[in-house]
Amino acid sequence: MRRVSVDIGGTFTDCFVVWDGKYIEAKALTTHHNLALGFNEALGKACHVLELDQEDILSAVDSVRYATTLGTNALIEHKGPKIGMLVTAGFEATVPLSRARGYGEGLDNLGQQDMPNAQRPDPLVLPHMICGVRERVDFQGVLVMPLDEDDVRVQIRTLVDKGAEIIVVALVNAVVSPVHEQRIEEILLEEYPSHLLGAIPVILSHQVAGRKGEYVRATSAIVDGYLHSTMYYALSALEQNLRAHRYEKPMLVIHNSGGMAQLNSTDALQTIHSGPVSGIGASEHLAMQAGLGNVVATDMGGTSYDIGIVVDGGIKHYDFNPVIDRWLVSVPMVHLVTLGAGGGSIASYDRMYDTVKCGPQSAGSDPGPACYDRGGMRPTVTDADLLLGYLDPKNYAGGSIPLNPRRASAAIEDALCDDLDCSVVEAALLIREKVDDNMANGLFTELRARGYDPKDFTMLAYGGNGPLHCCGIAQNLNIDKILAPPLSSVFSAVGAGNMHQLHIHEQSLYMVLYDSNTRHIFDDYERFNSIVAELREQGTQDLLRQGIAKEDICHNLELDLRYGNQLVQTTAVIPKHELHGPADVLAIIAQFSNDYGKRFGEGSQAPEAGIRINTIRVAAFVRHETVQFEDIKPVAPELRTAPPKPGSTRKCYFVGHEGAFETPVWSRAAIEPGMQIPGPAIIASDVTTFLVNPGWNFVAAKQGASWFLRA
Repeated sequence: MRRVSVDIGGTFTDCFVVWDGKYIEAKALTTHHNLALGFNEALGKACHVLELDQEDILSAVDSVRYATTLGTNALIEHKGPKIGMLVTAGFEATVPLSRARGYGEGLDNLGQQDMPNAQRPDPLVLPHMICGVRERVDFQGVLVMPLDEDDVRVQIRTLVDKGAEIIVVALVNAVVSPVHEQRIEEILLEEYPSHLLGAIPVILSHQVAGRKGEYVRATSAIVDGYLHSTMYYALSALEQNLRAHRYEKPMLVIHNSGGMAQLNSTDALQTIHSGPVSGIGASEHLAMQAGLGNVVATDMGGTSYDIGIVVDGGIKHYDFNPVIDRWLVSVPMVHLVTLGAGGGSIASYDRMYDTVKCGPQSAGSDPGPACYDRGGMRPTVTDADLLLGYLDPKNYAGGSIPLNPRRASAAIEDALCDDLDCSVVEAALLIREKVDDNMANGLFTELRARGYDPKDFTMLAYGGNGPLHCCGIAQNLNIDKILAPPLSSVFSAVGAGNMHQLHIHEQSLYMVLYDSNTRHIFDDYERFNSIVAELREQGTQDLLRQGIAKEDICHNLELDLRYGNQLVQTTAVIPKHELHGPADVLAIIAQFSNDYGKRFGEGSQAPEAGIRINTIRVAAFVRHETVQFEDIKPVAPELRTAPPKPGSTRKCYFVGHEGAFETPVWSRAAIEPGMQIPGPAIIASDVTTFLVNPGWNFVAAKQGASWFLRA
């Protein structure tokens, strides 16, 4: 297998190369003005290890996979085109009103409750750029009023005269009958054909989001349209960069649904959060191959801390109406929680509580933390880690980024020491304690809100800073098993390399499996089977267009079920894709009851309230060869061995302990599987640092996996 995958984050660009059984990890600072430059630099480091030219590698790999935060950044920075929007006449206020709750989307609980200071986000489409067209289809798809094509042409020209650079079409009930949206696209192409300089891209809402909900479907189409040009030109530029280096195959783009597709089969909306989702995909792959059971994936990079849950059995948690920036959208996205806590998170004085505040603002890669010596003046978590002794200033990121302790000390002293009346080391300990507490609180809230006990999970710690902070986070949650997976510093890029080509199609509906009032069990098998067959066919056609052989296409069927009108719904993976009798329906009900009991406790099931299906979802995918993770469980205590003599020692300070510890330092390359190191200890590599807190043991496993076990 020969493969290149890359995850471009806010601070670092991570590159993972598989070359004939060799796994090479490389990192470079992200170049936001031109992402291809950071990609080339990271890939160049991998080329140096293999002693090959970039052209030699790119001309021989089977694929290049790409995950990026470009869309997220463009949305946050409001760098997008001027959008014109066509809606059903009479519904021009749907988007501006935003269900009267738009001010609260994307805010924390305190922000949502602060009604006197409520402020809506700056709109992506201005009210005067929304025009109504005369047409109407009812909720069943029955024509009520035919499309007035002359009116459509007038409204299109009106929007173009106002400066519209892209047209979004979101008509009422278009998901049940898209004919009017499709006809508007034809009319627009007639007015502005693609061979003219004035050609205008058009986004149809039913193609972006397939579920009902006029407002959420409209915002999904708007966000997709807003990012369309940015993603098109940026990813096209990357593809041209690959072509210039003799890569001839289609570039593959990671989707936030947990799969990937070719660039020509990718919507801009699907690229949001694709990097963190890749890490969750790698966590699922690792957990299933190594038999880890329940795992919570934690990715701490330079900018953010991403949390995802992987439950034993392969059931994914999806967000079906996720909030992206400040906008509620309708797209099936693998559920994750992102906190503004990373190595570059800026520390400041919190006057209200007379303590330290960390994040969510980040120093990013430019200028970066103060210790990078690139012009950063504000203290960050990385500056604190350096002054506490955890980082080697001469060998950070393999020596490619020399660190300046004096800059770090000056930044912390200027920003915090006077207000807190403490020393630089004490301030650094407060930063460390605060950021670890923030991440632990976020992790605890996420697990408890979904009905899980943290003690039942193995914590996966990856990303450049994951193994550096994991002990402090787990200690706050009573988690006693932490796994720093193989290739932990580029684990999300590893996940991108393991992704399968996948497309998800779904249909929201109201389908009662068991009516508790009449004690009737669902028997409209033809309706259920026809919906599943249609969704399977849509996914199959998506993959056939990308050159996949029909016999290689697989399908998964998932149902979102709930008891009565409960708000909580549970996803069940159904092995049988057709219903032919009561036994098949009862099998679904039994599986739902079992999954619900595992999640919320046996006896919590409530069939007396009735059981209904809210969504039918079919994932069409094709399996690719993947990186194998096997036999990485910790060695039995009686078989563990002592490590060699440490290469050096450093004075390190730890939260909750007075004074400095003379802490031994080992090179990760010198630690063989089965060796156990008691904390405090540091195990350093070119790409990350493993910090073993007092009261923990470090146990090396095969394939470069590393365990932190509570002593």
